Amino acid sequence: MMRSEEEMMKLILGFASEHDEIRAVVMNGSRVNPNAKKDPFQDYDVACYVTDVEPFRRKPEIVKYFGEILILQTPEDMDDPPPSKDGSYGYLMQFMDGNRIDLGFSPLEKLAEYLEDSLSLVLVDKDNRIGVIPPPNDRGYLPQKPTEKAFADCCNEFWWLNAYVAKSLWRDELTLAHYMFDAHLRDQLLKMLTWYFGVQTDFQKAAGKHGKYLQDGIGEDLWKLLERTYADAQPERAWEALFVMGELFRKTAQPVARSFGFNYPAEDDRKVSEYIRRIKKLPRDAKVF
Repeated sequence: MMRSEEEMMKLILGFASEHDEIRAVVMNGSRVNPNAKKDPFQDYDVACYVTDVEPFRRKPEIVKYFGEILILQTPEDMDDPPPSKDGSYGYLMQFMDGNRIDLGFSPLEKLAEYLEDSLSLVLVDKDNRIGVIPPPNDRGYLPQKPTEKAFADCCNEFWWLNAYVAKSLWRDELTLAHYMFDAHLRDQLLKMLTWYFGVQTDFQKAAGKHGKYLQDGIGEDLWKLLERTYADAQPERAWEALFVMGELFRKTAQPVARSFGFNYPAEDDRKVSEYIRRIKKLPRDAKVF
């Protein structure tokens, strides 16, 4: 049985009450975002501000307090990814019942820095240090308008990487081709899609982490194109996804350029698109291009 939000909040507040070293508790993330879609798997992102972090390091009893654990991470004890080494300590706790709490302990002097996050809800303030702050909102997560340089760099990187992916597909280098496609080329596409989303929504809605809310702002036709950019291991489908990605990039970059008076590199687009189609048609045993 999954514990309710009321039960989880009671646990969090009870823990803070039982530890005098904890002077303030702030929660952020989607749980406090009024515009986020609600579901039972949203994390409880909780930051405790303490007089001394040391009593909270590597304490199994803290994990046990919150429930039956499925899997635990303590980022400050890991090498990969490297720890922040900023004086804080955290427990990322995924519980058997489906709930998850990311519980952090930080020195009190970091409290003001944390409150800069617009998605901050004060749960505990034992010393009245915080005062009145605005209700949680996603203003700090809204897409930012591109500069002309940022737009040009995105276009250049996107079309540059197209050739890289095409050569890897022709060589049948499955892992490299898909890594370049999904890690690097897609990053540039999502950047452009976020700017396009911003234009469509007057930069007043958040696109979400890695574009998870893009569907709400780019329209059904473009969303269907985006779906077609997700390929499997079959070479023909990977090639098709690459060409569709170029089409989608073009269809969003051109309106963004018009909105801000930027120049879209149409010639780079044309030449690279022709180039990668020639690579696709090249026999696998070809000696020259």
